Amino acid sequence: MAARTRTYAVVGLTLAAAVTAGCSGSGSHADSGGPASGSATVSGRNQPAPTESNPPGDIPDNQVYVAYRPTGGSYTGFTLKVPEGWARTSQGDTTAFTDKLNTVKITAASASGAPTSGSVTEAIVPQLRSQVQKFSSPKVSEVTRHAGRVVLLTYQGDSAKDPVTGKVVRDAFERYAFYRAGHEVDLTLSGPVKADNVDPWRIVSDSFTWR
Repeated sequence: MAARTRTYAVVGLTLAAAVTAGCSGSGSHADSGGPASGSATVSGRNQPAPTESNPPGDIPDNQVYVAYRPTGGSYTGFTLKVPEGWARTSQGDTTAFTDKLNTVKITAASASGAPTSGSVTEAIVPQLRSQVQKFSSPKVSEVTRHAGRVVLLTYQGDSAKDPVTGKVVRDAFERYAFYRAGHEVDLTLSGPVKADNVDPWRIVSDSFTWR
């Protein structure tokens, strides 16, 4: 009888230990978050990396440029590079290339003399002030490009309202006045003020050549 009692006691202790171990193991899994953590890790690995994008108005570094040679208008004696694939519109002696928020505009005209910092300040700045919404920050200087010395006017202004979204963008403008033998070609480059288009605009303005 005593031996049978001892046997029952041993069996009872063994079962109790097994139950305690099972509960302890189960609690360990819950605390470590094993399955949930593993699932989240796998899910994270399957998600694609976020796509890198340029700020609005930035012209891509891999933009291709093609030669533009006017075939109509009052004067065709020049050439320059413009971004490939941009939409082209022409009206009289003005041709524009536009893509999203950026524009390259070329205007040819007869001129009695070469533009100067003074003539641009006295004549062109007031003219633009009346034409460009919220015109501001005009600065006139002379710079050197491949074609020689040119007068550069930089300023800011609001873009035209988008016909679809109704949004207006604050633009920065660079206006280069090239002159030779009674002919002036004005090259205006524009895009959002926060866009980093220093290199693309230099490529376009430096590509201007008389022919």
